[in-house]
Amino acid sequence: MATDRPTAGAPVDPVDDPVLNDIALALFHLRRVWAKPDLMKRIRAQTSGGPGGRPLQLSNLMVVHAVAALSDCADGPEVTVGAVAERLEIDPSTASRLVGHAIDAGLVSRRPSPMDARRANLGLTDAGARVKQVAERFRLDYMRELMADWTPGERTEFARLLARFADAAVRSPMDPDGVDRIFEEAESE
Repeated sequence: MATDRPTAGAPVDPVDDPVLNDIALALFHLRRVWAKPDLMKRIRAQTSGGPGGRPLQLSNLMVVHAVAALSDCADGPEVTVGAVAERLEIDPSTASRLVGHAIDAGLVSRRPSPMDARRANLGLTDAGARVKQVAERFRLDYMRELMADWTPGERTEFARLLARFADAAVRSPMDPDGVDRIFEEAESE
Protein backbone atom coordinates (compact mmCIF):
# COMPACT_ATOMS: atom_id res chain seq x y z
CA MET A 1 0.00 0.00 0.00
CA ALA A 2 1.50 3.34 -1.05
CA THR A 3 1.58 6.30 1.31
CA ASP A 4 2.29 9.96 0.83
CA ARG A 5 4.81 9.94 3.68
CA PRO A 6 8.51 10.00 2.84
CA THR A 7 10.55 7.02 3.88
CA ALA A 8 12.87 7.35 6.87
CA GLY A 9 15.93 9.36 5.92
CA ALA A 10 14.37 10.59 2.66
CA PRO A 11 14.55 14.37 2.15
CA VAL A 12 11.36 16.27 2.84
CA ASP A 13 10.36 18.98 0.40
CA PRO A 14 10.86 22.19 2.44
CA VAL A 15 7.60 23.57 1.06
CA ASP A 16 5.80 20.62 2.67
CA ASP A 17 7.74 20.78 5.95
CA PRO A 18 5.78 22.91 8.43
CA VAL A 19 8.66 22.92 10.93
CA LEU A 20 11.10 24.42 8.39
CA ASN A 21 8.44 26.91 7.36
CA ASP A 22 7.98 27.93 11.00
CA ILE A 23 11.75 28.36 11.43
CA ALA A 24 12.05 30.42 8.23
CA LEU A 25 9.17 32.66 9.27
CA ALA A 26 10.62 33.10 12.76
CA LEU A 27 14.00 34.09 11.30
CA PHE A 28 12.29 36.57 8.97
CA HIS A 29 10.47 38.13 11.93
CA LEU A 30 13.71 38.32 13.92
CA ARG A 31 15.39 40.25 11.11
CA ARG A 32 12.50 42.67 11.11
CA VAL A 33 12.67 43.14 14.90
CA TRP A 34 16.33 44.22 14.84
CA ALA A 35 15.88 46.44 11.77
CA LYS A 36 13.00 48.44 13.25
CA PRO A 37 13.63 52.18 13.43
CA ASP A 38 12.54 52.21 17.09
CA LEU A 39 15.74 50.40 18.07
CA MET A 40 17.90 53.18 16.68
CA LYS A 41 15.65 55.90 18.14
CA ARG A 42 16.01 54.42 21.61
CA ILE A 43 19.76 54.06 21.27
CA ARG A 44 20.07 57.64 19.94
CA ALA A 45 18.08 58.92 22.92
CA GLN A 46 20.65 57.42 25.31
CA THR A 47 23.82 58.44 23.50
CA SER A 48 25.36 61.74 22.58
CA GLY A 49 25.28 62.63 18.93
CA GLY A 50 28.39 62.68 16.83
CA PRO A 51 30.02 65.78 15.36
CA GLY A 52 27.41 68.02 13.81
CA GLY A 53 24.63 65.99 15.43
CA ARG A 54 24.72 63.31 12.71
CA PRO A 55 22.02 60.71 13.37
CA LEU A 56 23.10 57.25 14.40
CA GLN A 57 22.49 54.59 11.73
CA LEU A 58 22.22 50.81 12.07
CA SER A 59 25.36 50.49 9.92
CA ASN A 60 27.22 52.63 12.49
CA LEU A 61 26.23 50.13 15.15
CA MET A 62 27.44 47.23 12.99
CA VAL A 63 30.83 48.91 12.54
CA VAL A 64 31.10 49.77 16.24
CA HIS A 65 30.47 46.15 17.21
CA ALA A 66 32.91 44.85 14.59
CA VAL A 67 35.69 47.24 15.66
CA ALA A 68 35.11 46.41 19.34
CA ALA A 69 35.13 42.66 18.72
CA LEU A 70 38.26 42.86 16.57
CA SER A 71 39.99 45.03 19.16
CA ASP A 72 39.18 42.48 21.86
CA CYS A 73 40.36 39.42 19.92
CA ALA A 74 42.88 40.68 17.39
CA ASP A 75 46.21 38.86 17.29
CA GLY A 76 47.98 42.08 16.46
CA PRO A 77 47.57 45.69 17.51
CA GLU A 78 45.61 46.70 14.40
CA VAL A 79 41.98 46.72 13.34
CA THR A 80 41.79 47.47 9.62
CA VAL A 81 38.95 48.20 7.22
CA GLY A 82 39.70 44.82 5.63
CA ALA A 83 39.24 43.09 8.99
CA VAL A 84 35.92 44.91 9.47
CA ALA A 85 34.82 43.79 5.99
CA GLU A 86 35.68 40.21 6.84
CA ARG A 87 33.94 40.39 10.23
CA LEU A 88 30.75 41.86 8.70
CA GLU A 89 31.00 39.56 5.65
CA ILE A 90 30.78 42.45 3.20
CA ASP A 91 33.05 43.57 0.40
CA PRO A 92 35.94 45.92 1.29
CA SER A 93 34.54 48.89 -0.64
CA THR A 94 31.26 48.68 1.30
CA ALA A 95 33.19 48.31 4.57
CA SER A 96 35.28 51.36 3.69
CA ARG A 97 32.13 53.42 3.13
CA LEU A 98 30.49 52.19 6.37
CA VAL A 99 33.66 52.79 8.39
CA GLY A 100 33.83 56.29 6.88
CA HIS A 101 30.26 56.99 8.04
CA ALA A 102 31.10 55.72 11.56
CA ILE A 103 34.17 57.98 11.59
CA ASP A 104 32.05 60.94 10.42
CA ALA A 105 29.57 60.17 13.21
CA GLY A 106 32.41 60.35 15.74
CA LEU A 107 32.12 56.69 16.78
CA VAL A 108 35.32 55.29 15.28
CA SER A 109 38.79 56.81 15.04
CA ARG A 110 41.32 56.21 12.30
CA ARG A 111 45.05 56.39 13.03
CA PRO A 112 47.96 55.56 10.78
CA SER A 113 49.17 52.02 11.13
CA PRO A 114 52.49 51.71 12.94
CA MET A 115 53.20 48.66 10.72
CA ASP A 116 52.19 49.97 7.29
CA ALA A 117 51.62 53.66 6.52
CA ARG A 118 49.19 52.73 3.72
CA ARG A 119 46.75 51.17 6.18
CA ALA A 120 44.59 52.67 8.88
CA ASN A 121 44.27 51.35 12.40
CA LEU A 122 40.70 51.71 13.68
CA GLY A 123 39.47 52.11 17.23
CA LEU A 124 36.39 53.18 19.13
CA THR A 125 36.08 56.75 20.32
CA ASP A 126 34.52 57.46 23.72
CA ALA A 127 31.21 58.06 21.92
CA GLY A 128 31.60 54.73 20.09
CA ALA A 129 32.27 52.89 23.34
CA ARG A 130 29.17 54.51 24.85
CA VAL A 131 27.02 53.53 21.85
CA LYS A 132 28.28 49.95 22.14
CA GLN A 133 27.49 49.88 25.86
CA VAL A 134 23.98 51.27 25.40
CA ALA A 135 23.23 48.96 22.45
CA GLU A 136 24.38 45.91 24.41
CA ARG A 137 22.30 46.91 27.44
CA PHE A 138 19.26 47.50 25.27
CA ARG A 139 19.68 44.18 23.46
CA LEU A 140 20.16 42.18 26.67
CA ASP A 141 17.26 43.91 28.44
CA TYR A 142 15.06 43.15 25.46
CA MET A 143 16.09 39.50 25.44
CA ARG A 144 15.51 39.24 29.21
CA GLU A 145 12.02 40.62 28.65
CA LEU A 146 11.29 38.16 25.84
CA MET A 147 12.56 35.20 27.87
CA ALA A 148 11.23 36.22 31.27
CA ASP A 149 9.04 33.12 31.55
CA TRP A 150 11.66 30.70 30.19
CA THR A 151 13.41 28.33 32.54
CA PRO A 152 17.21 28.44 32.76
CA GLY A 153 17.25 25.05 31.01
CA GLU A 154 15.14 26.37 28.12
CA ARG A 155 17.43 29.39 27.73
CA THR A 156 20.51 27.17 27.77
CA GLU A 157 19.04 24.76 25.20
CA PHE A 158 17.91 27.63 22.97
CA ALA A 159 21.39 29.19 23.12
CA ARG A 160 22.97 25.85 22.23
CA LEU A 161 20.64 25.22 19.29
CA LEU A 162 20.81 28.79 18.00
CA ALA A 163 24.62 28.75 18.12
CA ARG A 164 24.60 25.39 16.32
CA PHE A 165 22.26 26.83 13.65
CA ALA A 166 24.40 29.97 13.25
CA ASP A 167 27.58 27.90 12.95
CA ALA A 168 25.97 25.75 10.25
CA ALA A 169 24.88 28.89 8.38
CA VAL A 170 28.42 30.27 8.50
CA ARG A 171 29.90 26.98 7.28
CA SER A 172 27.38 26.72 4.44
CA PRO A 173 26.18 30.20 3.43
CA MET A 174 23.17 30.62 1.19
CA ASP A 175 23.94 30.64 -2.51
CA PRO A 176 24.00 34.32 -3.55
CA ASP A 177 22.48 33.38 -6.91
CA GLY A 178 19.50 31.82 -5.13
CA VAL A 179 17.37 34.96 -5.34
CA ASP A 180 17.87 35.14 -9.10
CA ARG A 181 16.89 31.48 -9.40
CA ILE A 182 13.76 32.09 -7.32
CA PHE A 183 12.54 34.70 -9.79
CA GLU A 184 13.62 32.71 -12.83
CA GLU A 185 11.81 29.60 -11.61
CA ALA A 186 8.72 31.58 -10.59
CA GLU A 187 8.51 33.16 -14.05
CA SER A 188 8.82 29.80 -15.80
CA GLU A 189 5.90 28.24 -13.95
